[in-house]
Amino acid sequence: MSDEIKTLIVDDHPIFRKGLRQVIESDARLKVIGEAENGISALELIENLKPDVVVADVNMPQMGGLELARKIREKNLPVALVFLTMHKDETMFNAAMDAGVSGYVLKDNAVTDITDCIKAVASGRHYITPALSDYLFNRSRKNIVFNEQTDGLNSLTKTERRILRLIAEDKTSREIGELLFIHPRTVDNHRTNISRKLNLHGSHALLRFALKHQSELAD
Repeated sequence: MSDEIKTLIVDDHPIFRKGLRQVIESDARLKVIGEAENGISALELIENLKPDVVVADVNMPQMGGLELARKIREKNLPVALVFLTMHKDETMFNAAMDAGVSGYVLKDNAVTDITDCIKAVASGRHYITPALSDYLFNRSRKNIVFNEQTDGLNSLTKTERRILRLIAEDKTSREIGELLFIHPRTVDNHRTNISRKLNLHGSHALLRFALKHQSELAD
């Protein structure tokens, strides 16, 4: 990549595109090489103009940002994608990260953040607008908990797995005890050990986990 970072703007509002172009090109290293009003037009320009970075709105007619991200991944196009949105939406943020987006900036922060974001993603790094740092922390925490629970599931004994499977079938401790020929109090002890291994708190959390992983508990 040359020192000049080629950028494509994708947004369905011409006035916003014009203002964003001015902000981006205020940095001598950045050059806007094209504009598109939706994801369909953007894909064609990406393939023809070969930008280094695409800055796209999330909500657009015909093809929005998420679908554009999926198409870029499917076609294996060598471009970094930045989402620019006016909404603070954690669900959308997580969907964007799952789709392979490299940068995420709120439109309210575009003037201060977008040039730094473009330079960061062009160099292979990720950039999340500081105003959304809590979303990134929450996402990291969820991944840690998921990994802990996956490891915990693998550490369960055969009896514990059978009990967890029966919990998924909404069996009581007494019913589980009768099926496994053990005392209900022993079943309760197993429940406690299972919850500890899976980092779960409360009977409802244990039931939800059992239902979610029911297929993995089959003999």
